[in-house]
Amino acid sequence: MGRYINPGNDGFEQILRGRYVDKTGLVALFDSTLETPEKLVLVSRPRRFGKSFAAQSLVAFYSCGCDSRALFEGLEVAQREGWDEHLNAYNVVWLDMTAVMQVAGGADVGRKVAEMVLPELRGLLPEAGANAAGEGDLLASALWDVVQATGRRFVFVIDEWDAPYRLAQDDRKTQDAYAEWLRGLFKNGNFTPEVVAGAYMTGILPIKKYAHQSAVSDFDEFTMVDPAQYVPYVGFTEGEVEALCSRHGLDLDDVRHWYDGYDLPAFDSQPGGPTHVGVYAPYSVMRACARRRTGSYWPSTETFEELRYYIDMDFEGLQGDVLRAIGGEELRVDPGTFNNDMTSVGSRDDALTLLVHLGYLCYDLDARRARVPNEEVRLELRRAVGRSRHARVARVMLDSIRLVGDVLARDEQSVAAAIGRAHDAACAPVHYNGEQALRAVVKAALVAATDDWACVDELPSGHGYADVAYLPRAGSGRPALLVELKWDEPVRAAVDQVLDRDYPQVLRGLGVPILVVAVTYDAKTKEHSCRIFEA
Repeated sequence: MGRYINPGNDGFEQILRGRYVDKTGLVALFDSTLETPEKLVLVSRPRRFGKSFAAQSLVAFYSCGCDSRALFEGLEVAQREGWDEHLNAYNVVWLDMTAVMQVAGGADVGRKVAEMVLPELRGLLPEAGANAAGEGDLLASALWDVVQATGRRFVFVIDEWDAPYRLAQDDRKTQDAYAEWLRGLFKNGNFTPEVVAGAYMTGILPIKKYAHQSAVSDFDEFTMVDPAQYVPYVGFTEGEVEALCSRHGLDLDDVRHWYDGYDLPAFDSQPGGPTHVGVYAPYSVMRACARRRTGSYWPSTETFEELRYYIDMDFEGLQGDVLRAIGGEELRVDPGTFNNDMTSVGSRDDALTLLVHLGYLCYDLDARRARVPNEEVRLELRRAVGRSRHARVARVMLDSIRLVGDVLARDEQSVAAAIGRAHDAACAPVHYNGEQALRAVVKAALVAATDDWACVDELPSGHGYADVAYLPRAGSGRPALLVELKWDEPVRAAVDQVLDRDYPQVLRGLGVPILVVAVTYDAKTKEHSCRIFEA
């Protein structure tokens, strides 16, 4: 066994010794693409979503340098008839491009890979690459020679494929050389069909819209925008998390609140079946299981600084969008403009799409809207906004904290004034011209309320729907808040509607006080009004 060629199954065996959730259905899915026109696959997901675990399982399954039958028997992959046809049947090239970049620095990445891999290829065939036309062709020639001598094609497993683009953002020479290297492996009319049985690449970002698109355009991409048939393997599913909660003594509703919310389109759903699959962040769920308590386990990474950088740039009111998202609002997003890198973000849609790929937002492909998925992410976004270098955004957050206090104190004038400031500062939609826009501003102004309350839009109650309800989280000691909005009507109209239709009815079973917050806006005077009373 080698380090890069046929590294064996030790990595996956160690994973199995831990709290492993069986995701080997992904192996079966990828296995079905081998030796077919769909054999080049890229699955992109955020950090903390098990990319490396998946890669290790593929390495163990295909590497002919070990015997992995005992590891996979009894797992999901073995449920398929003929599951072992390709078991340990290929030479495997295993590359972690982040590790390669640490060694290569600013050098030619392809050349560095050749230096790392060639000695092991020559352990299989001493004369591998002896007839190469030039240094740039050396690795491809050596791979070709091994296939001709052994009759075994190669399966490539490349983790963090996008590391050269993320870690050498300003080094166009390194990026160009890397693109040419990828082209030589996976877009070579003679080499790829004869040498490559399949390739599985994983990373944070998709690849289709890089400037070097032609280098990897033959890959099928499965992303956080559209994971298609790979959706059950993006993260943990509801059933998997339910089993973990039972095993480790965690409350499922609490875990769902903290880590669920990546609702991705169900693939090949039957008529009447679920349209979406709920996916949990695996890293955080496993940390909660280990510690027997929920909380934020989102690790600090360089992407947090990137996140704050883009928020600070405030493309087309991005700061207000993020505030509204933290407050529970869904955002209209067009991911089609994004170039899939971190250096050419030039619009609001680009920035929000990047947040989807980084896991800070979840994207609904059908509705074309993005939202904050869960409590853990909401806290991270709030921290990013709170540490913004823009005084305006920081002021909005401080105002929100004060606003929550003013609501609880029933200080109607201060509440109306704070909502007005939120509108003027950073929270207003492009067109502030109706109740929906007023709702967006009020939810953004109350962004700090999401610490102790869950925000629910259009809550069915009484004889209609309450505009916005804030349900207190267990143990918070807070009252329930029911917000009713009116546009160009007196505040009394909002109060009367709440009472006439008995909106507080649905909240009485909570056993906590209920505060009604009626807010109106006069388009002529541009003034907000407020009434607060206990129902």
